[in-house]
Amino acid sequence: MKVIEMEMQNCKIEFNWIKAHTGYHGNELADQLAKETTTNGDTNECYKRIPKSTVMNELSDLSVMKWQSEWDHTTKGAITKSFFPKIADRLKIKINVTPNFTTMVTGHGNIKS
Repeated sequence: MKVIEMEMQNCKIEFNWIKAHTGYHGNELADQLAKETTTNGDTNECYKRIPKSTVMNELSDLSVMKWQSEWDHTTKGAITKSFFPKIADRLKIKINVTPNFTTMVTGHGNIKS
């Protein structure tokens, strides 16, 4: 199951590093279940290793999709939208943000048209 599919089913995923063998209940339980699984020949594989980069890319893509949806449906930021209608395109551009740049793309500030 992909991370995106899991999120659509309201599964919450959190990745954290914890030091092994320090008495954390969840970690100790995971170790116990892993040991039981490896010694039980009747257990079918229920997990396929997914590279961290795949998870991160899926989360990044999902975030940009959500951001774009919110960007498309908001009534605010019309001037900024005219410069950056697509979030993905904007994220590809390296911009040196200055006070004058911000004033120009937001339409706020004391600057003549």
